[in-house]
Amino acid sequence: MTLRLALLQCPSPAGDIEAGFAALGPALRAAGAAGAQMMVAPETLLPGYNSDAIARLALTAQGGWQDRLAEMCQSAGCGVTLGYAERCGMQVYNAALTLDAQGAPLAHYRKIQLYGAREAAIYTPGERYTTFEFQGQKAALLICYDVEFASHIAALAAQGVTLIFVPTANMQPFTHVCTATVPAMAANHGVSIVYANYCGSEADLTYCGRSLIAGPHGEVLAQAGEGAALLIADLPPRDPARLSTQGRDYRPVSG
Repeated sequence: MTLRLALLQCPSPAGDIEAGFAALGPALRAAGAAGAQMMVAPETLLPGYNSDAIARLALTAQGGWQDRLAEMCQSAGCGVTLGYAERCGMQVYNAALTLDAQGAPLAHYRKIQLYGAREAAIYTPGERYTTFEFQGQKAALLICYDVEFASHIAALAAQGVTLIFVPTANMQPFTHVCTATVPAMAANHGVSIVYANYCGSEADLTYCGRSLIAGPHGEVLAQAGEGAALLIADLPPRDPARLSTQGRDYRPVSG
């Protein structure tokens, strides 16, 4: 069966949760109408990435907002993966959630690699990977900076992961992550990566855009520019003759 995936690139809702839902709704319906089984949206789309009110606006897991998302998935016939700020007691996490096309939860993940002093001041880091079965593939979630660490991709690949959904909020001047790092990670570890970024500006940040879907041989199947976009691509079958053999052939040396 062909696996068709979508990603949403949009401006940050900048602390307005209703604006985040407003961006998700029509994109999810369009993705479902095009036959996509999953749409990936940016990092902390609820309530936005660079808002001063993130700790106050953080959402508790399995709240009414998740029921609302589930209804949107059911109506669109498409699953969704998105980032959100998660409140758990006194702690706040930079989290991601995946629901299937019936609105059932498939995965929940907390960002391991917090980026910079601002994220470290707001969030508690996650401590474990999350993997799950999706349409015949073993999938995982990472968030933004996580995907830039080869050791995380290698660890997931060693567990049999072949598909990674990555909500992100990558800003200027780090365009190389979109154009070089993500395709290289896909090629070097034989995984497909859906990397969904913001576009536009939010407070003192200007986002890179350039969201992409990379196949397991490093091919860029679809890539956005700097503006809002909905990308849809079919993943190619994994060709054993083209897959990287680094995991098998790596020879550590000392000194």
